[in-house]
Formats: sequence, structure tokens, C-alpha cells
Amino acid sequence: MRTVTQGRTTTASHSAFAAFGVFWGTWGAALPALRDAAGLDNAALGTALLFVGLGALPAMLLSGRAVDRFGARAAGWLLISLALAGVITAVLARDLPTLAVAMALVGATSGAADVAANALAGLAEQRSGRRVITISHAVFSSFVVIGSLGTGVLRATGADVMTVFIVAGALMTVAGAMALVLGDGPQPASRAKPARRRDGLRLVLPFVAVGLVGALGFAAENAHQSWSAIFLADELGAAPGITAIAPATFAAFTALTRFAAGAFTRIPTGGLLVGGAVTALLGTLLLSISQDLPLALGGLALAAIGTSVLFPTLLSQATRDVPADRRGRATSAVATTAYLGFVLGPVYVGFLAAEVGMRGAMVGIAIPIAAFAVLAPVVVRRRVHTAAVDGQGSITSMPTRSDTASR
Repeated sequence: MRTVTQGRTTTASHSAFAAFGVFWGTWGAALPALRDAAGLDNAALGTALLFVGLGALPAMLLSGRAVDRFGARAAGWLLISLALAGVITAVLARDLPTLAVAMALVGATSGAADVAANALAGLAEQRSGRRVITISHAVFSSFVVIGSLGTGVLRATGADVMTVFIVAGALMTVAGAMALVLGDGPQPASRAKPARRRDGLRLVLPFVAVGLVGALGFAAENAHQSWSAIFLADELGAAPGITAIAPATFAAFTALTRFAAGAFTRIPTGGLLVGGAVTALLGTLLLSISQDLPLALGGLALAAIGTSVLFPTLLSQATRDVPADRRGRATSAVATTAYLGFVLGPVYVGFLAAEVGMRGAMVGIAIPIAAFAVLAPVVVRRRVHTAAVDGQGSITSMPTRSDTASR
């Protein structure tokens, strides 16, 4: 019976991340059409995109308690809501104010779904002792590619942006329904003693510290994903059709590496964290000095291989001993803080590029990667120490089977 429950939870997690990947693959490929429908230039589109982050951050902060109250199956409802938000965006994209409102809605539903899906993956990992979080993130990356290519095919056949989001929404609804049916409801409260407000804050702070380090990894990952095509165009003079290879290469190697890391569980956690950062650092520097397309794509592939394992591994280690009924709040603390890096990473590169050029900006991405390599082992050790010392706190408990499986 336990094996069946583990399988259901794992399948629910993979379904949730598949839906999430379909949305963001569709979103990235459909952005030019949304920009044109709203009659915006690139600067105005950048302003509108800020509202995704403004909507996501408060939703991510609040959704942890909702997940703890209603259970991991909440991810299904939230992903269906995200699918609906995509369709609403296609309807409202008529000018800057309406597009900004729609993007805030996308950010809110996406942020809440992000926390719920990661909490669901963490629960599946705790039950199975396997790297479900890493595999689920690999599923996400794979479906980003599928969503992006699918959107390209639909647009090439003459489909408008509304049709694109309806098709994507239908696929997301199916996957979200699977997560809803297979996911767990509310979990029984843990036997840990309720902590006073001061103790609760002390126990949450290690998760925030983990999230801040995770933000460094996310900043590097999204910086490469967002600016790689522009680097090929500006520094190597690549044609528009060729520049699209850059983000596709990054997403493909990200997915492959996450599948491999999830399958080969004998790789130690420390090796994934530090080794991943070193690989990402080398790839980033290689990209910054590349003078031709093969070398640039090689550097980008190395950067993808390295950054792909950073946040999933960090999240896995941070939440591996958290009781199921409090996993939402713990995941929310990590994911919300880390999301700051996802939002600010591309902005950081933009400012650097304006001052020192695109090659200098690529070198600049190496800084947060190096900081991650130094800080990640420290915050993981402190987080595990807090869990071991305070096994009776409001968030932590004694280590579970996944603790030994990950070593």
C-alpha cells in the first residue's frame, strides 16, 4: 500500500511540473505576439513583465499555508487557474495597463502553483527516498521545450495567440486534474510542540537563508536563459533563426542533466552543489570568450549542466526532514526568497551589459555562481543542524528515509 501511495504522489508531482513547463514554454514563445497585440515596444513590455514578479511574490508567501491546510492536491487547482490566467492574458492584451494587470494575475497563479508543485515533489521525495524534486524539475524543463516548439508550430500554421493559450490550457488542465486526483489531501498535524512566535521565526530563518543562496543559482540560470540569444546576435552576429538555438540548447541540457542527477542517486549532494557550480562557472567563462557558434553553444551547454542541479538539490536538502503538514510553509520560505534571483538575474545582466558590454556581463554571471559554491554547503549544514537540534520545533522533525538515501 505504501508503494502505491509513493507512486501516486510521484506521478502527481511529475504531472504538475509537466503542466508548469507547458505554460512557461508557451509563454516565452508567445510573448512577441502578446507584445504586438498590446501595441508595445520592448521597453514597455519589460515594464509589463515586472508585474509578473509583483504578482508572484505575495502569492508565494501566502500559498504555503494554503498548501498545508488543503493538501498537496492544491497544486492541481492552482495549475488549472494558471491555465485560465494564460487565456485571460490573451484576451486582455490590448494596451500596457491591461497587459500589466493580466501579467500580475499570471504571476500570482504561477507563484502559488510553483510553491504547491515543489511541496508536492518534496512530499513524494520524502516518501520514496529518491530525488523526485530533481526529476520533476527535469520534467518541467522538458515540457518548456515542448510548449515552446508547440507554440511555434501553431503560430506557423496561422493560429492566433488566443488559440495557442487555449490549446496549452487544455493540456495543462488534463495534467492539473491528474495532480488533483493523485495528490494528497490535508495531512495529519505533526506531534511537534507548537512553537512560540520567536521560536517559529528562528526556525523559519534557516529556510530563508537557503532561499537567499538559491537565489544566486536562480539568478545565473535565468540570466543565461534570458540573454543567451541576445549574446549570439550581438557578439557573434548570428541570424534571428540561429539565435533561437541558444535558449533551446540551454533548456535541453538542463532537462537531460536533471534526469541524470535524479537517476544516479549515488552522486553525493555536496558533489551536485559544488560540482554543479564549478561546471556552471567554467561554462559561463567559456561562453564569455567564445568567438564562434560551436564554442558558444558548448559553453552554454556546460552552464546549463551546472546550474540545472543547483536549486533542486538545495531545495531537496532544505526540506527533506519537514513534516508533511508543514511542508508548504517551509517550501514557501525557500521558493519565495529564491524567486528574487529569478526576477533580478536578467536585470543584473542588463545593467552590466550597459556598462561593460555583453561579454563583460557574461563574466559577471560568474560572480553569483562562485558565491553559490561557497555558501551552499554552509547553509545546508546549518539547516540540517537546526533540524537535528530542534526536533520538537514547529517546522522541523527528525530526519527521514530520504536523509540516508541522499548521501
